[in-house]
Amino acid sequence: MKKIISYKNPDLITIKDNKALWNLPKTRRHGYRNLHKINRYGLFLRSDLILKLKKNNKSKIYNKPLVKKMINNKSFCSLIVGNRQNILFERYAKDFPKNQPQTIMSITKMFVNLFVGELVKNKSINLNKKVSYYLPKIGTGYASAKIQDVLNMNIINAYSEDYTKAYSSSFLHEPVGGWRLPANKDAHLSQENFLNTIKSNKNRSLKNKTDLALYKSANTDVIGLIIEKVSGKSLRHWMLRAVEAAGFEDGLYIASDRYGMPWMSGGGCLITRDFLRMGLLFARKGKGVGNRKIGSPSFLDHTINNLGPKYMNLSKDKYLHYSNSTMVSGNMIGHSGYGGQFLAINLKTGNVAAFFSVLETKSATKESYKVDMINMLIDLVNDKY
Repeated sequence: MKKIISYKNPDLITIKDNKALWNLPKTRRHGYRNLHKINRYGLFLRSDLILKLKKNNKSKIYNKPLVKKMINNKSFCSLIVGNRQNILFERYAKDFPKNQPQTIMSITKMFVNLFVGELVKNKSINLNKKVSYYLPKIGTGYASAKIQDVLNMNIINAYSEDYTKAYSSSFLHEPVGGWRLPANKDAHLSQENFLNTIKSNKNRSLKNKTDLALYKSANTDVIGLIIEKVSGKSLRHWMLRAVEAAGFEDGLYIASDRYGMPWMSGGGCLITRDFLRMGLLFARKGKGVGNRKIGSPSFLDHTINNLGPKYMNLSKDKYLHYSNSTMVSGNMIGHSGYGGQFLAINLKTGNVAAFFSVLETKSATKESYKVDMINMLIDLVNDKY
């Protein structure tokens, strides 16, 4: 019998700067739009009921200087602004179809706020407990940390997330979620097994002694393990509840590990209008279509009123804080995504703004661009229409 010939999937091999083909600058725009198909592993969850949206255009939105600047940037993909069930503004790049899914990267983390909030409301979890109380097999990088500090990106350990460094832990994490092939083709670590390998630094202390957030995507995945442990329900179950409450039109594509555990720290992909629907679910504080509910209104209020450490400086004396798996500034709750996305919700006005773009820089980051993007979205959700 002739030998069966095969070759490595070109989308998933490590090409340059320890990045897979889809994440190189020249191919990133294509990669971000097709990551839901490029992933080795993943889930697709759809809702039976769809949140109806209607157009109610507000022309003054386009006249805002930062809006004009950002939608005319070559990185731009889409911007949508809404309130209740109204679309107040919707714009797409010429090469970005209305029904095109795109990765939301770390904005996926926001779902964890809903799940933890519900568990807190039901008294199923104590955020002042140490991680090891619920996960006795967790490694030294998390064992002695308080769950609240993990939620607030307020611990220090050996996991690194610096997008300018090719061998940062966050890139080495990618094979677990199927974003690239492992160095050893037979190395199929589960999310749990990978997280259990994360260690503390040499002095063993996990205490963050600064007032700045120490951003580590693995933190969110550890919280995901705890959610499964204390609820007795899979993260797939929780994600499906969120999808059905939001009333997504297309659905949520989410990467998973080889064994089906959703990648909560950055695996989600949505079309633009479902990106808006995700934000509207938060604006309604978890009240969903068909009288469904998820999360806790009081936990969302607690999130914006009890700020975690500073995440970044937006302007003089204006900071974005990290709190309960979200980013907070005033009444705005939201999150950024690696490579140029942001979702912003004002919990007082109910306004939501969602922005897709793809930065084609070497590191997929640019601080000045990120500041402009976030300030634009905060202004949009804080305005009156």
